[in-house]
Amino acid sequence: MVWTRVRLCGPSGPSAGGWRPLRFDGGAFRLKGTAELARAWLVLRLCAWPPAVAHGLALQAWSRRVLGSRLSGALLRASVYGQFVAGETAEEVEGCVRQLRALGLQPLLAVPTEEEPESAAKSRNSLMQLKVTALASTQLCKDLSAWIQRPGGSSELSPEGLAEAMDSGRGVQLPCLSAEQNRHLQASLRRLHRVAQHARAQHVRLLVDAEYTFINPALSLLAAALAARWNRPGEGGPWVWNTYQAYLKDTHKRLEWDAEAAHKAGLAFGVKLVRGAYLDKERAVAQLQGTEDYTQPDYEATSRSYSRCLELMLRRVSRHGPLCHLMVASHNEESIGQATKRMWELGIPPEGPVCFGQLLGMCDHVSLALGQAGYMVYKSIPYGCLEEVIPYLIRRAQENRSVLQGARREQALLSQELWRRLLGRKA
Repeated sequence: MVWTRVRLCGPSGPSAGGWRPLRFDGGAFRLKGTAELARAWLVLRLCAWPPAVAHGLALQAWSRRVLGSRLSGALLRASVYGQFVAGETAEEVEGCVRQLRALGLQPLLAVPTEEEPESAAKSRNSLMQLKVTALASTQLCKDLSAWIQRPGGSSELSPEGLAEAMDSGRGVQLPCLSAEQNRHLQASLRRLHRVAQHARAQHVRLLVDAEYTFINPALSLLAAALAARWNRPGEGGPWVWNTYQAYLKDTHKRLEWDAEAAHKAGLAFGVKLVRGAYLDKERAVAQLQGTEDYTQPDYEATSRSYSRCLELMLRRVSRHGPLCHLMVASHNEESIGQATKRMWELGIPPEGPVCFGQLLGMCDHVSLALGQAGYMVYKSIPYGCLEEVIPYLIRRAQENRSVLQGARREQALLSQELWRRLLGRKA
């Protein structure tokens, strides 16, 4: 994913004028065409139906057999593909980008593969999402995570040591790994270093994805190693960010510790804050294996965790300015309302080092309201051919079922706006 660079924070203190909360009442839908709104309503209704998401790949294969590739493809392009994808050609993607910017939003290019191709980041002054398991095997990350979680295991795997290995290119020999795994780790470190080096040269900031709890310790270690190398003083703010999942019980404590550790080390600190997409699978794995469930007990507890983490980071941004950046990656109106209000109270300008991230085709009533108010908002825009993108979208939908099923308010607002236009009423 590629993000446009944001300007840095100004002096602390509330901005001029009184606080006026944003209205997420669908009024910003007036900026969109009727055909777009009708398609959004139909697609979101479909995506909120659990069987359509659970059996999406099977339904796609069935439609191709019954309707043929051409007609099936045309229906998908007019519906799901058109709603969530920027297009296939450079011209189509550029058209989507122009449309977003005309609405006060910024583009985020999401490569619909499990690997990051060389062409994923070509624009300057931007941000890119980095999936570590595209550069290091899941098994290696699993073995590293198991060792890190053992008593004393983390002392042999310091971020500084791995950062030095990246810089020097020397071999890494960890006793917890076999000779073959050590070679794979060394190759993975070289790949990560080359990606970060190229990204830095192109002024691209890397946002490291979080994944499942059984590999997250390794992902965080590798992200910390990259940060130790590329977030040093004088580099111009954080070039490597990590993702924190509020649905995990220890996230607030870990975020607080990591932020303070970065500050003491003199490193810039970048955070992408999410609720998390793997809740159902995490619980199922814990139950199947009889292990501890690390997730919050319910959605309300996850929201409280998100709120605490958000408050922690906003306070740090207000104190440390350009050395601390935050992305509020959420479709939740209450969380976004909290963020905008606290930004005003803490004197963090809308165009400062706090930005918002959401998916293309979802939560537009919130995205448009934020963009029209001057906040930095980014929409994730997958691109590519139909055959590659549809399976990717289905996998992401299966990971984000709660978000899709929670889009009922957006559907109601879309329906309200469509009826208003149909009846010829004034806004």
